[in-house]
Amino acid sequence: MTDDTAPETPKKRTLEEKRQMKSAARLYAVQALFQMEASGQGVDRVVREFETFRFGTALEDGGDELAEGDGNLFRRLMDDAVVWQAKIDQATDRALVAKWPIDRIDPVLRALFRAAGAELLNPGTPPKVVITEFVDVARAFFPDGKEPKFVNAVLDHMAHEFRPEAF
Repeated sequence: MTDDTAPETPKKRTLEEKRQMKSAARLYAVQALFQMEASGQGVDRVVREFETFRFGTALEDGGDELAEGDGNLFRRLMDDAVVWQAKIDQATDRALVAKWPIDRIDPVLRALFRAAGAELLNPGTPPKVVITEFVDVARAFFPDGKEPKFVNAVLDHMAHEFRPEAF
């Protein structure tokens, strides 16, 4: 007699699937940080909401399902962005033109710089990978704008400040 209620063994993910999950986690982190700022909600509540209602859920219009995100990376980016927000914002300010402090830029870009800054502060990911990934996130939000080039320049400056040994 077999036990049909035994949980399935999760399949081993390919390197490409793992990479896509990390990319999705970065995108979700930007969205979540934006939501926190716009709504005034705390990090724990927003993280719970994203993990429950966004990671891998089917869209209501019958379209594709949302990408499964790397939960560990997502939580780390969120926690680090909150803990290190002042340091990240100061580095972002130094990378911006003096007339455009971080509180005057688009809130989506502000969230992006905070998520990217959180990952740049962690030595686990090479800075060039962080920059490339978050420039791609900028393209997702601003497909026809100049923002991706702007993001590249700001993150390059921040990466040199946070991780000069990597260059």
